[in-house]
Amino acid sequence: MRTPDLADRLSAAREAKKALLERAKAIAENPEREERRKARQEVVAARNARIAERRAAEEETRRREAAERAAREAAEAAVREARRQQEEEERAKRLAEEQALREVEEADRDAILAARRAGRKARKRKGKR
Repeated sequence: MRTPDLADRLSAAREAKKALLERAKAIAENPEREERRKARQEVVAARNARIAERRAAEEETRRREAAERAAREAAEAAVREARRQQEEEERAKRLAEEQALREVEEADRDAILAARRAGRKARKRKGKR
């Protein structure tokens, strides 16, 4: 058996490259390969369409939920404002009643003081005469 020299190795490498190139050409020209490629493209296109539909549905759901949340928050804010106004009116009414009561008490007190003064004056006048 003889050892291959440089020329033999180069020739073998050239033959191997040629074989690889022919094999690649045969695979590239195979009609089944084109059909498989088209089928894969269709699968990818269908998957992308489903993903787009799902994203659109999720976005619509998010928008709807945001609108519902905004409406709910607006309703809650209106209820809070109505309660606040009612409490404010009740507080104002209570303050007005307290003020009226104070004024009545002050008027009574003034009347009592005036009666006492009048009584003292009357006693002073009686005593001087």
